[in-house]
Amino acid sequence: MGILGFMKLKDRVAIVTGSATGIGQAIAIAMAEQGASVVVDYIGKPEAPAETMSRIRTAGGRAISYAADVSNPAEVAGLIAKAVETFGGLDIFVNNAGIEKKFPMVDFPLDEWQRILTVNLTGPFLCSQAAARQMIAQGRGGRIINISSIHEDLPMPTNAPYCATKGGLRMLMRTLAVELAPHKITVNNIGPGATFTPIDKEIQQDPKLNEQILAEIPLRRWGKPEEVAQLAVFLASDDASYITGSTYFIDGGMLRYAGSL
Repeated sequence: MGILGFMKLKDRVAIVTGSATGIGQAIAIAMAEQGASVVVDYIGKPEAPAETMSRIRTAGGRAISYAADVSNPAEVAGLIAKAVETFGGLDIFVNNAGIEKKFPMVDFPLDEWQRILTVNLTGPFLCSQAAARQMIAQGRGGRIINISSIHEDLPMPTNAPYCATKGGLRMLMRTLAVELAPHKITVNNIGPGATFTPIDKEIQQDPKLNEQILAEIPLRRWGKPEEVAQLAVFLASDDASYITGSTYFIDGGMLRYAGSL
């Protein structure tokens, strides 16, 4: 909560894809804490979003969970419809869901390449398209925020499709920012660097690998999902109403210093 109880996202409605865990979870919680009604999108078992939902409710926020595959147009349409039906509209859409898998480029299976592109790039396109249609119909503007990566700029050997999708997401964001500006819809990317989530626990417990990563981060620490979340809250707020068409890196200086991890 802000100074004197002011909430930056009061009365807004937000959808955060892939928000059962990790960075998406932190964003959903932070937006709820700032007054937004949040749709927690997830895939998998029904209990997957339980922790996110519990933490939002403990903080006094409003949220529902909804299972939708971002690469499925019908499920994306259902996700938008659920937000509108439950909370009366849509103001903020966060494209957070994403996947990666590593193989040497010469051995990369075509089906894995296609799956990563479908989730990481087609998914944000479909979600942004559906969200923009709803926002335009409402006539009050909106915010589209993509969780990209430093790898929209920085190569990462053995991770070619992931890097390609993040580079593509940069140009998708820039193009949509220009196209949707007449409707007062802003579009921006957030590009995290090494950000600690539970899936990184094994890396942090490997002193040699952890030191390799820290050696390429000038601030000498991992980022926190909550730090990414606060940047997302800012970009979704009225304070960022004149900001559109850019990527905001949050990486401890890694992009300005690192080699290829």
